[in-house]
Amino acid sequence: MAKVKGDVVIDIERCKGCEICNTACPNQVLSMSTQVNSKGYRFAIKVNADCIGCANCAIVCPDGVITVYKTKV
Repeated sequence: MAKVKGDVVIDIERCKGCEICNTACPNQVLSMSTQVNSKGYRFAIKVNADCIGCANCAIVCPDGVITVYKTKV
């Protein structure tokens, strides 16, 4: 069975920093940035490469700013 590797892309300008994605991620791939976007919100960032492509973060994001890509390795 092929292993699945994921990658997360976040639209930082649309992220409002609600942190729901951080809670939903089983591998703690996401965290909040210390910087702010142009609207003054701290935004979510990818902090490690342990993404499994489950897309929990994208599903719970109320603003739909997260895209998850999956590849077989």
